Amino acid sequence: GSIPGRSGPSVWSLHNQNVTHNSSLYKKPFEESFEETPLLVAVLTYMGYGILTIFGYLRDFLRHWSIEKCQVAREKEEQKDFVPLYQDFENFYTRNLYMRIRDNWNRPICSVPGAKMDLVESVSHDFNWTFEHTGRVVKDVINMGSYNYLGFAENNGACADAAIEATEKYGVGVASSRCEMGNLDIHEELERLVARFLGVESSMAFGMGFATNSMNIPALTGKGCLILSDELNHASLVLGARLAGSTIRVFKHNNMQSLEKLLRDAIAHGQPRTHRPWKKILIVVEGIYSMEGSIVRLPEVVALKKRYKAYLYLDEAHSIGALGPNGRGVVDYFGLDPKDVDIMMGTFTKSFGAAGGYIGGKKELIDYLRCHSHSALYAISMSPPVAQQIISSMKSIMGEDGTTLGADRLRQLSENTTYFRRKLREMGFIIYGNDDSPVVPMMLYMPAKIGAFGREMLKRNIGTVVVGFPATPIIESRARFCVSAAHTREMLDTALEATDEVGDLLQLKYSRREQPLPSLGWMAEESLLQD
Repeated sequence: GSIPGRSGPSVWSLHNQNVTHNSSLYKKPFEESFEETPLLVAVLTYMGYGILTIFGYLRDFLRHWSIEKCQVAREKEEQKDFVPLYQDFENFYTRNLYMRIRDNWNRPICSVPGAKMDLVESVSHDFNWTFEHTGRVVKDVINMGSYNYLGFAENNGACADAAIEATEKYGVGVASSRCEMGNLDIHEELERLVARFLGVESSMAFGMGFATNSMNIPALTGKGCLILSDELNHASLVLGARLAGSTIRVFKHNNMQSLEKLLRDAIAHGQPRTHRPWKKILIVVEGIYSMEGSIVRLPEVVALKKRYKAYLYLDEAHSIGALGPNGRGVVDYFGLDPKDVDIMMGTFTKSFGAAGGYIGGKKELIDYLRCHSHSALYAISMSPPVAQQIISSMKSIMGEDGTTLGADRLRQLSENTTYFRRKLREMGFIIYGNDDSPVVPMMLYMPAKIGAFGREMLKRNIGTVVVGFPATPIIESRARFCVSAAHTREMLDTALEATDEVGDLLQLKYSRREQPLPSLGWMAEESLLQD
C-alpha cells in the first residue's frame, strides 16, 4: 500500500523492510531502523489532515465568492472555459497547508552556512503570502540543516585561499561550454583527481549536480531499454529516467526480493508486446537516501547485477565524502571494488562545500558521454574557483595536502553521527535510517507539528529543516538533521537539549522502545493540538 501520488512505502510496511539480508556479503553488521508508526499517531495524523482539508475547501469556497481575498495565481475570467492549469492536489496543498507554515523555509542567510550561521529576520503580515525583512539579524544559529558533512563550507582556511587564487588567475565565469572555449586545465586536473579518488579509469565533471543525473541518464539509455529504479530515488534520477524514454519499473525501497523479481520478470518476458530481449537493463540506486537516512544494500545489488547481467548506476550525492574509512563513499564503506559499479555518479555540493557533479567509470563510458551528454555539450563549464575548492577539499580528504585535516574530519563526522543518533533515540524519538548515516530523519507525522517544531527550534537558536509532502509521503512528515564534522560536542549537546525540550512541549517522543503506549489523556491533548 503506497500513498497516492507518490511511490513511497506505507506507514505499515516500512518497519518490516530492511530486516533480512544476505549476511555473507557483508563484512560488518548492517543495521537500519524504521520503527513502525504507532496506530494512534497514524489515526490522529489522518484526522489532522482531514480537518485541514475540510478547512481548505471552505476557504477555497470563500475565495471563489470573493469573501476572502484570493492571493494565488489563477485563470482569468475569459479563460474559464479552458482546461484549468491549477487544479491538481499539489496546488490545493500549497495554497491551504504549505502556505500556513511557509515561514519555516526560504529564510535568508547572511553568513557562511557552516556549523553556525546568521539569519535575516523576516515577518509576514498576510499569513505567509509575502515577507518583509525587519532589519534584525539572528546571530549564531546552530546549523543542523546544511549538507556540510565535512565542514568545508567555510570562508577561511586552505580551501578558501586556493579558491581566491583561482579567481585571481581565471576569473569567476568561463562563458563557454567544455567542447568550445570552456575547457580549462583546472577542469582536466579535477577530472584526473576525481578518477584517482574513486579508483576508476576516468571521470567527467559537470557544473550542476541535478543536471548530472537528469541530462546523463538519457544519454545512457533510450527506447527498448529498462530502468529499474528504487521507489525513493531523488527527483533528478526520476526526471533523467523519464527523459530517457526508457521503460521504468520501480522496486520497493532497498528491498532485494522486489528488485530480483523485477530482474527475473524482465529477462523472462522481455519487452511488452514484442517480447524481444531488453537492449539493456539499468539498475538505479542512491548511496544514502536523503529523506530516509538509509544506506543502499550495495553488496546485494552488485550480486544481483552480476547474476542477471544488468548495469548499475550509483548516485553518491550524499555518501561521497561522508561514508567509508577513506571518505570514498558507499563503495569504500562496504569494501567493494569500484569496477563493480558501471556508472559512479556523485555531487560536489555536499561533502566538498562546492557545486556541480561528476560521473566516473570506464574510459569508454566517459569518452562516450563527452560526445553525447547534453550537460557536457550545452551547459557552461564549471566556475574555476569552484573547481579549485573541490580539488583542495578532495586532496585534503585523500591526505595529499600534507596534513591530517581530512582524516580528522572523517573521524569527527563518524563520531558526531553515532553520538547524535544514539542520544535522540535514548530520548524516545523515532529516528529513521542507518546508524552510520549523517542524515538523521526524526519523525513528526502531524501537520501542525511541522511548523511548530521549526519555529520552536529557531526560538532556541537552532536552525533545522522540516520536511513534508511532496518530499515525503503525506503522513510521514519529519525533521531532518544533517550532522557535520564542524559541529563541536557542545553544539550537538545544545541542539539535543533544545530537541528534548521541544519534543516534550510538542509530544514528539513517539518511540515505543522505552516508553509505554500513550494514554487516553495524551490522546485528548493530541486532538486539542490538532485543533
